[in-house]
Amino acid sequence: MKKLLFLLFPFLLLVPSVLAHCPLCTIGAAAAAGGAAYFGVSQIIIGLFTGAFAVSIGWWISRLIKKKYIPFQRTAIVIFSFATTIFPLMPLLTDMKPYYLSWFGDYGSLFNRTYLINMFLVGSIIGGIVVCFTPWLSDKISKMRGNRTLPFQGTALTLIILAIISLIIQFAL
Repeated sequence: MKKLLFLLFPFLLLVPSVLAHCPLCTIGAAAAAGGAAYFGVSQIIIGLFTGAFAVSIGWWISRLIKKKYIPFQRTAIVIFSFATTIFPLMPLLTDMKPYYLSWFGDYGSLFNRTYLINMFLVGSIIGGIVVCFTPWLSDKISKMRGNRTLPFQGTALTLIILAIISLIIQFAL
């Protein structure tokens, strides 16, 4: 099988072994987002999994580049991955919810406004935060267990947290 891959994609010979942030998280998040769209789940949930996917891909790609070319290179790559995944999808996923912000005065005054919030973008940001937070949580769990990890602990933890958040959001909104 490896010989066939190298015959079809010879550039793979140039790639050293890869230690990805969470390749199974990436695949799981993409599959979950596609499944959510198929079953008619709200766009905030689709955003949750798409944001997680975008940030996970950014982490993965940033670990491929061993040499540091710019300050905050890893962060820049993660943000770039997020932006180039989420922003092109925003015109397609246009579920907007109103948010009324009242400071003081009447409804139409200068300080009181109703803002439209793109629910896909909100979900994407939450999903991205979950993917950034989960490795830290996984390390804490491992330390509590005497530096032992479960198989695919980070992946399982990420998908469980995303699933719990999506269930809460889906039934609360």
